[in-house]
Amino acid sequence: MSFEEFAALARQLSAQHRAGEQHAAAESARRRDLHAAVDYLQQRLNAQGQRLDQLGRAIGVDQPPPATTAAPDSGPVAQGETAAWPGPPSGAGSPSAPGSGSPSVPGAPTAPGTGDGESVGAAGAPGRAGVGAYPQLPAGEARLALPTAVSPAGGGVPAQRAAAADPAVELELARRMADEADRHGQQAELLAQRPALLPTWSPLARAVAVYAGCGAAAGVLVLMLVLASGVGLVDGFTLGAWICAGLPAVAFFGGYLVLGRWGRPAMVAGTPPRYLPLGFLICFLVVPMAYCAYLLMVRGLR
Repeated sequence: MSFEEFAALARQLSAQHRAGEQHAAAESARRRDLHAAVDYLQQRLNAQGQRLDQLGRAIGVDQPPPATTAAPDSGPVAQGETAAWPGPPSGAGSPSAPGSGSPSVPGAPTAPGTGDGESVGAAGAPGRAGVGAYPQLPAGEARLALPTAVSPAGGGVPAQRAAAADPAVELELARRMADEADRHGQQAELLAQRPALLPTWSPLARAVAVYAGCGAAAGVLVLMLVLASGVGLVDGFTLGAWICAGLPAVAFFGGYLVLGRWGRPAMVAGTPPRYLPLGFLICFLVVPMAYCAYLLMVRGLR
């Protein structure tokens, strides 16, 4: 080998060495990026799990118990029986044919129905010592034996092994699923921050509507009391007490309880505002105004 050839070979080896180092560095950086992405995704999944637990506790749903998976039925081998290799038919364990000249050994299978006393060889005698036949496996070793994937088309033909998945593609799919879970979680939080009663209304408008509705219901009761007073069932003092204090107080506490029961969002910390002064003013004005409206209507009809 000349010096020029040796120098060219050295340059080629040096270039291959540098290419190998660059490839190793790129592979190491890729692995670091994958590990960082896995850690970040794990943190996101943990945060999502905690947030889902909070949402479940807020809406009153307890955590489901862990599902107990029953062991799959593994067939006769799992029940303590010995795995039998497919060998001769059931008649193979019978003694040799009469007149064959070979002694009949108990427990040793022989060729079935040969007629001339000759055996079929090592394949016909599974478990026989000194020949290359398949031995019988005990129950413990049969469980540890590697399973053979059998295709549905042909018996005993190993199935094709699935191709290895790309970690980067799997991480990207997991990230997209985590983004979708975040989106659905935000929608659930928005729905949980709305009360069951008039969810699209503002808290002030909801309180005004509830107190006004309770005051209107009390106004209907006022009209019934007025009619009862007209026929002599209720005296004037009782009617005035209910109109001035009783029914307005009932309407106010009814609106207060309704806002506390159906006007409170599930995910709002603390107690939402119930606007007590506003409710007191509405209830103690609507009921007397209903009575005054009744009087005006009666006078107008007369």
